[in-house]
Amino acid sequence: MILFEEALDIIGKSAVPLSSEKIRLEESFGRVLSMDIFSDMDMPPFDKSAVDGYACRHADLEQELRVLETIPAGKVPTKYVGKGECSKLMTGGMLPEGADTVIMVEDVEVTGTDAIRFTASRTSPNYCLKAEDITKGEKVLDKGALIRPQEIAILASVGCANPEVYKQPRIGIISTGDELVEPAEIPALSQIRNSNAYQLLAQAKRADCAATYFGIAHDTEEATLEIIQQAAAESDIVILSGGISAGDFDFVPAVIQQAGFDIKFRSMAVQPGKPVIFATRGNQYLVALPGNPVSSFVQFELLVKHLIKLITGNKFPGMQLKVPMGIDYSRKKTSRKAFFPVYLSADGTAMPVEYHGSAHIHSYIHAHGIVTIEIGENKISKGTLVDVRLV
Repeated sequence: MILFEEALDIIGKSAVPLSSEKIRLEESFGRVLSMDIFSDMDMPPFDKSAVDGYACRHADLEQELRVLETIPAGKVPTKYVGKGECSKLMTGGMLPEGADTVIMVEDVEVTGTDAIRFTASRTSPNYCLKAEDITKGEKVLDKGALIRPQEIAILASVGCANPEVYKQPRIGIISTGDELVEPAEIPALSQIRNSNAYQLLAQAKRADCAATYFGIAHDTEEATLEIIQQAAAESDIVILSGGISAGDFDFVPAVIQQAGFDIKFRSMAVQPGKPVIFATRGNQYLVALPGNPVSSFVQFELLVKHLIKLITGNKFPGMQLKVPMGIDYSRKKTSRKAFFPVYLSADGTAMPVEYHGSAHIHSYIHAHGIVTIEIGENKISKGTLVDVRLV
């Protein structure tokens, strides 16, 4: 049994980034850039108006101004603005030469067919300078950036219509155990419905992976080996749930090795999720999670997501908040690092969710995140700042 931090380190040393591919910009949401992105132009590309108004010289604000032309956004000015002159200019329009101020249309009185007067006491310049935001050749996004809507806007603005991204991880999901039946079936007295596979499918898809469910492996070495080999032939990461504790029928570790995977660790000093196997075969990975649904849920969030981020080059920090505990939290056993569910209350504190153990997945329906209590600690006092990993 190893420490959780040691497990993360082993995964980190084993993970190899996937190769990259070019995709269409509109398909890039949720993917990770595999190269730095540089701007192909200045932004703004010209001095542009920040308001609807009139472009003029600040020195002429106290006199009547003659209107030379109207400049819509997207049109190039044709007139130079001289003394006592102005041009009507729309938001986003190019500032004409000679002008150094845009007076807002709300601060203008029309005094004739082609004449206006400034009526306010003062004004800001009201225009954006060329290259004020980004200069041509400047790096705008780093390799490893997670592509969110705001990154898509940047990619579009610099003309990156086909960004290069890491390939999407292929995850194969397997459940093990003769006690399992699929959700549409009515379980017999000794059976339960298979919830883990569908939970893991959803978690994998939320992590922007291409996930495939390969079914339930029956409790024989032959059946388990066959389904692992089938999943491994089509996946970058194979995830099993169940069959790895100390029971008489828990032969999965031996079968994993028969499939050619090298087991790096078999258990961690954590709760929930102590019996977790991590194994590699070349640049493929296998993670065997406990059958209890909370254990599989939590260790996917903590371990499998860590692996996914590493092989996709994802540098985006995890979603985590630091908030005070809303009440005292205590536990009896302290020999393992523990993870427990919390919800974020209206007063901004973390409140423990009622939780009955690693089979109580219903508790996570009410959870916003997970809080950690370290080995040797038996209490987190009310008001103590804790890190909440959002789920």
